Amino acid sequence: MKLFLDTANLAQIKKLNQMGIVDGITTNPTLVAREPGEFEEIVAAICREVKGDVSAEVVSTDFAGMVAEAKHLATIAPNVVVKIPMIPEGLRATRAVSQAGMRVNVTLVFSANQGLLAAKAGASFISPFIGRLDDIGQRGMEVVEDLVKIRDNYRLKAEVLVGSIRHPQHVLEAAKVGADIATMPPEVMEKMMQHPLTDAGLKRFLEDWEKAKKTKASITA
Repeated sequence: MKLFLDTANLAQIKKLNQMGIVDGITTNPTLVAREPGEFEEIVAAICREVKGDVSAEVVSTDFAGMVAEAKHLATIAPNVVVKIPMIPEGLRATRAVSQAGMRVNVTLVFSANQGLLAAKAGASFISPFIGRLDDIGQRGMEVVEDLVKIRDNYRLKAEVLVGSIRHPQHVLEAAKVGADIATMPPEVMEKMMQHPLTDAGLKRFLEDWEKAKKTKASITA
């Protein structure tokens, strides 16, 4: 499974990308607005740092506006994926944009039916938001399970990109059910590296090494 970061913070992206564990980036207007600089400059800098897919979202909600923005976004870098919301006009725009040769990530998907429609419209990526479903008492991972099954049943080209991930368990569950991609905030990826037994084990190894050095030094003295 590919692991993406859901952020527009270049410092965080560089830090984790140096470890070789970042396959791509997803952004949205909220994330980009938090960072200093112009929108296009931020996206371009991210695309230079990360060689994988970088999703950049349109802000228009009408067909003509979304298509125009998509064409502009695609000129920023070859690895830009245009992010379009799961609304009727968005489906229409997805069809037009994908037929023009651009890759589309349909975002704000909250049901398998929506994901199926996005795939039919030509989306390259379908982004179910599981954390937001969990927040309202639904089991968000169920949508992912359904989408993976539909993808496999009909050999759809669209990849299931799990978004709104809140904790490492979400990533594990997405991987176990066969999602193609999980995108997460940097802090979630950092938590995936951590385990108290790793810290305790390393501490013990280092303490034993210091004891061993002192013992050897006293023998040779």
